[in-house]
Amino acid sequence: MAVLERVLSLRGKHAALDAELATELQRPMPNQTICSKLKREKLRIKDQLLKLQEVGAPYEGSDAVH
Repeated sequence: MAVLERVLSLRGKHAALDAELATELQRPMPNQTICSKLKREKLRIKDQLLKLQEVGAPYEGSDAVH
């Protein structure tokens, strides 16, 4: 998989997790176990994106294509 495709895939997953977390937090009594799991997964994906950024892949706000 090309680096740009990987970045776009990770961004999509991060956004989906963010939406899922927001939905859970809107519940009258959010399940803290689910919230913690979603937050950990978001951080894992963010770490992967940052590692890709370190090697020169585009990240947030960058329209550059390598």
